[in-house]
Amino acid sequence: MNVFVDTSALLAVLDRDEAHHAQAASTWAELLERDEDLVTTNYVLVETYALAQRRLGLDAVRVLAQDFVPLMTVTWVDAALHDAGLAAVLGANRRDLSLVDCVSFGTMRQRHLDAVFAFDADFGAQGFQLVPDS
Repeated sequence: MNVFVDTSALLAVLDRDEAHHAQAASTWAELLERDEDLVTTNYVLVETYALAQRRLGLDAVRVLAQDFVPLMTVTWVDAALHDAGLAAVLGANRRDLSLVDCVSFGTMRQRHLDAVFAFDADFGAQGFQLVPDS
């Protein structure tokens, strides 16, 4: 099974003080043990790097870059996917829905991915299966 990996999950694994840390760390280990194909985007990584640097420091950024990213397939967002994500944000007319999330939804649909490692209810609202089940 291919599983998309969201910022919310990566931060939860990295941050021991995050509310979902234990569940996220366990799920990450389980996904690796089952040898799941983990997919993310460069937009998710940029967002995660920025948040990890601000909240946790550069050591967390190094761990993410050196230990996590090599375990995932990174889909690089092209202009068409970016434009579709921006159109989705503007069309949704919701201040709390991000461009990164809309690009993630588009990537998942393009790659026919149903499952997402995330703690973001917007993925479930879009019809994707949250891993772990929330």
